Amino acid sequence: MTTPPPQGNPFAQGQQPYGQPQGQAPFPQQAGQPGFPPPGAPVPPQPQGRKISFKTIKNIVIVLIVAGVAIGGWIASRDDAAAAAVGDCMHRGSTDDNNPDLEVVDCGDAKAQYKVLAKVEGNYSGLTAQSKCEAEAKDFEYVYTETNGSKSFLLCLKDK
Repeated sequence: MTTPPPQGNPFAQGQQPYGQPQGQAPFPQQAGQPGFPPPGAPVPPQPQGRKISFKTIKNIVIVLIVAGVAIGGWIASRDDAAAAAVGDCMHRGSTDDNNPDLEVVDCGDAKAQYKVLAKVEGNYSGLTAQSKCEAEAKDFEYVYTETNGSKSFLLCLKDK
């Protein structure tokens, strides 16, 4: 009769796995190794600067873009003819008679083409605009009307 073989590794003889001696760390720390403080040394504190997250930066950029578009749209849609007053000088930005794109300019500016002699609130067109300007400003040369509901007006203009 035979006896069964002993259980386990007959070659282990009380050693740690991978041939490491008992009681030692697997990779001892070498003094002076870059990037690793010696054992027991204090860990340097992390910098305490406030970090701005990507999300915060993205939100700020979006707000600035929306504000820029809103302000640009307001400036582009502003009608200088509606803001004109008697005595202002105007520049014609377009050759289209239906949309002359009048803008208020300084009277000393070389772009100044017309002078506003009268501004009359109300809705005027054709002959009624001509007769109204004759009554308001005798030496007018041009009539500009803008119909915009309650903000309709008439400008009586003359060459500068």
